[in-house]
Amino acid sequence: MILQSSPARFTSRLLKTIPTRFTSRLRSEGVAAKLGVWLGVSFTVAFVTGLFSHFTQHPPAWLLWPSRPVNLYRVTQGLHVIGGLATVPLLLAKLWTVYPKLWQWPPLRSAGHAAERLFVLLLVAGALFQLVSGLFNIAYYYPYPFGFLQAHYWTAYIVYGALIVHVVNEWAKVRRHLWTRVEDPGRRRFLHTVAAASGLTVVLTVGEAVTPLERLALLAPRNPGVGPQGVPVNRSAVAAGVTELIDDPAYRLVVTGAVRRELSFTYAELARLPQHTVRLPIACVEGWSVECEWTGVRLRDLIESAGGSPEAFVSVESLEQRGSYRVSEVRPPHWQDPLTLLALSINGQVLDPDHGHPVRLIAPNRPGVMQTKWVTTVRVS
Repeated sequence: MILQSSPARFTSRLLKTIPTRFTSRLRSEGVAAKLGVWLGVSFTVAFVTGLFSHFTQHPPAWLLWPSRPVNLYRVTQGLHVIGGLATVPLLLAKLWTVYPKLWQWPPLRSAGHAAERLFVLLLVAGALFQLVSGLFNIAYYYPYPFGFLQAHYWTAYIVYGALIVHVVNEWAKVRRHLWTRVEDPGRRRFLHTVAAASGLTVVLTVGEAVTPLERLALLAPRNPGVGPQGVPVNRSAVAAGVTELIDDPAYRLVVTGAVRRELSFTYAELARLPQHTVRLPIACVEGWSVECEWTGVRLRDLIESAGGSPEAFVSVESLEQRGSYRVSEVRPPHWQDPLTLLALSINGQVLDPDHGHPVRLIAPNRPGVMQTKWVTTVRVS
């Protein structure tokens, strides 16, 4: 009798009956295995492209990223963000498929089983955190007190490590179903629906990085054709607090540091120097990118004129007084590239203040946050 049973025994009986409430013909070991494979591929792409993005922005001293191909960062970051969005339907479907296992009784059958469930917990919690925080980041919404970059970076190692452990533990099941066709029509329709949802997410987002498809970018947080001079901006001149500085008659661009002679230019003097025009993309860490025509002075010409060493590291400093990226380091492969400019115009027009007037850096294969705007100092070291 229930009234005569202890609370613990009643709870045990209740939990044993819970799995029967999660019956569905769509759930099966084969469906879970195939979704797991898709997720494994998606997470691997996200992990690799995420590391590339991180180390492009925060390279160790010994690492010299190449400046070519010019669209490498644009492609990898597009894969990272757009692929991450396409992962959302896969992850939700996978969690729905395996959800009944959360109610297994007893919950911990042995030390090994406890360790297995711990890694699953880390995997699920970490994956949800990565996707949710990533969605917040591309929406420029930060409701949490910690830094997104650091949390996203370190959680990626936890998630991918837990994923490797989970794959090793479940590999026998995966191998049984990897090349086996799902026979049940309902389960096949379920898998096709999940795949279609992920594919539709890509189609409705990829336009933020592939210009010919920008009209389809209904789910993209940023349309690459909307902004001053037809190009988006993440940080305006007003937000950076430089509106009174950019039109100051005393403005100078200075080349200083480890040089044989310092150089100083007014804006008019810069405009009289030999001008070069290049086509390069602005590729943002939030996944959007757009290719533009830039005109300005080659950075290498200025450094060579000042007598800087070919092996020198260069810091480009902004008029902005605050901000994580007011100073950007430009290493030899980039500042020596003839495509790297201190640009004065975009698409044939003088730079809008929000695009960095009077001068901004533009270089191939670099994140947009490192294409410093409102440049005032080039420091050679």
